[in-house]
Amino acid sequence: MNEDVRLTAWVRGRVQGVGFRWFTRANALEIGGVVGFALNLDDGRVQVVAEGQRENCHRLLDWLRSADTPGRVDGVTEIWGTPRGGYEGFAIR
Repeated sequence: MNEDVRLTAWVRGRVQGVGFRWFTRANALEIGGVVGFALNLDDGRVQVVAEGQRENCHRLLDWLRSADTPGRVDGVTEIWGTPRGGYEGFAIR
């Protein structure tokens, strides 16, 4: 069953100032059916919130953990939950 989910991921490493949020948005749009945002945090991490079908959110998470991201990802922590809605598309914040 491919139900709708909410993925919240915190990406650690050299992920600010390297186009990470832009590429995250581009990948979410390429996957399709994923809404949410990517946000730079004050501690140097990027927070990614994505809502959509579980398979699509897993595809985005796999990309976040891959070697294809800009910068350098040292680790990704994620939690899964129920979608809250309210997103028009995938935004860079």
